[in-house]
Amino acid sequence: MIGLKIPKNMANDMRKILLNHSLLNLDARIKRENDFVIFPLNEKPDPDMPEIMGQKGEIIETNFEMQKKSPRSLKDYLKGKIDDKTIDEIRGSFDIIGDVVILEIPDDLENYKELIGEAALKFTKRKAVFRKTSEIKGIIRTRELEHIAGEDISETVHQEFGCRLMLDVRNVYFSPRLATERKRVADSVKDGEVIVDMFAGVGPFPVLIAKNHEVKIYAVDINPEAYKYAKKNIELNKVHDKVIPILGDVRKVLENKDIMADRIIMNLPGSAYEFLDTAMQHIKSGGIIHYYEFSESFEKPVERLKDVAYPRKVEILDKRKVRSRSPGKWHMGIDARIF
Repeated sequence: MIGLKIPKNMANDMRKILLNHSLLNLDARIKRENDFVIFPLNEKPDPDMPEIMGQKGEIIETNFEMQKKSPRSLKDYLKGKIDDKTIDEIRGSFDIIGDVVILEIPDDLENYKELIGEAALKFTKRKAVFRKTSEIKGIIRTRELEHIAGEDISETVHQEFGCRLMLDVRNVYFSPRLATERKRVADSVKDGEVIVDMFAGVGPFPVLIAKNHEVKIYAVDINPEAYKYAKKNIELNKVHDKVIPILGDVRKVLENKDIMADRIIMNLPGSAYEFLDTAMQHIKSGGIIHYYEFSESFEKPVERLKDVAYPRKVEILDKRKVRSRSPGKWHMGIDARIF
């Protein structure tokens, strides 16, 4: 059977990622081998899944002990209650944020939403299940959610890579699927840096970086609710001496502050390009910009960076597909050094 061998200190976060992508084979038992954990997989991960394939692990062939047969997936809990064709329409992946589950249920399965919600509640053993009823919208980046099972609670505490993040899923944007990207950026930081997170949200990038490095980070966001939770998370993770939360439009915030950064994080893929000129004004020579954009190819975001930076020199350090946005469109990540 195919297995993913990974250092045990990354096992908890990787398990969540594999569950989100329906790749974890729940009929087999997870193996432990010295300082490694081996997850049984349903199939080999797509090479374009950097949150899995970009980690310090390897795909291996090995034998696993099988579990006693019981419902091991959301679809298993629905068998016999919904016809097989309808079950196949239900997305196998969903987001787990702390004690909250967020599902995507097609409109034509409206009549089954409570049944699906109860199945998700039993499968995940979380407290609340919500259904997405809109896309992420507006400058404060929120989406409409409908409560369909469990307790009607939307505030929760999510854990990733040793950090605790409090948030309300109804009032702020947060994606657990970006955990690996946040870890990748945090691992590239050097002690002593001055960093600006232009769209910090509840503070996942700043908190993770500050937990592991001696830095100064300005965490800016325009959403008052995100700012409120960012302040709570800074205290919760004891990084108040390293992270400075700021509420406001980052253009106006930086306009009034004499800040030159070693590193700027721009994870607002729908409209970060509108803020590139501001980033260029506040990045030191030799500083790094982590720029994100929804795009069909790398050419467009790279071209934007170079056009706005001109006549400064741009060195592309890395470019990657962070995650799929829609058929043919990706959440692209570009790391660029600006001279």
